[in-house]
Amino acid sequence: KVCGMTLREQVEQLPALGVQYAGFIFFPGSARYVGSRMSHAEIRMIEAVSKVGVFVNAPEKEVLQTAEQCRLQLVQLHGEESPEYCSRVSNHVPVMKAFRVGEEDGLESELSAYRDCCSFFLFDTRAAAYGGTGKKFDWNILIRAGIDMPYFLSGGIGPEDAEAVRRFWRSSEAHAMKGVDVNSRFESQPGQKNLQALKNFILNLNNPLTE
Repeated sequence: KVCGMTLREQVEQLPALGVQYAGFIFFPGSARYVGSRMSHAEIRMIEAVSKVGVFVNAPEKEVLQTAEQCRLQLVQLHGEESPEYCSRVSNHVPVMKAFRVGEEDGLESELSAYRDCCSFFLFDTRAAAYGGTGKKFDWNILIRAGIDMPYFLSGGIGPEDAEAVRRFWRSSEAHAMKGVDVNSRFESQPGQKNLQALKNFILNLNNPLTE
């Protein structure tokens, strides 16, 4: 999953690189806010890749209207949305709930209330701002939490992290991991991706493990 897409011509090239999901940020506070670069009609016409709309504490009506207008396959809720909020939204469109992971544990109790109302979890690095920190968290926290819901690994993953991600993904402890979410570390500027770096990263993810 490549998040923070703002250029349609780049989105159209993602499937050839092996990317399955494109993330569009509908949070106006983001430097990658898609509303300043693409219309709902333009996003609606994209069919080559699964479209994920990213929202932060947005009104439910806004999320559902945007999902319908853009024909989103998933909505990623990246704020403090409650399980009840997620449940109501999931009646209309599948939900990916993002959790920001810090240095402390206790993740299991936070996740338990969301298991029945989400299709996926996403784990990002905890920070004062929402998303795009360029910093990683300790993935061992996920191992200790024993995650059994399908999830995406996010948070500061860059081109040089392919082998580390590959090793984690292929470990028995990460059996529920569905994919990798990348964003700011693959940009020449906010919202503009380095497609060659993405291509190399994905090729490296598929390489055999080295000893």
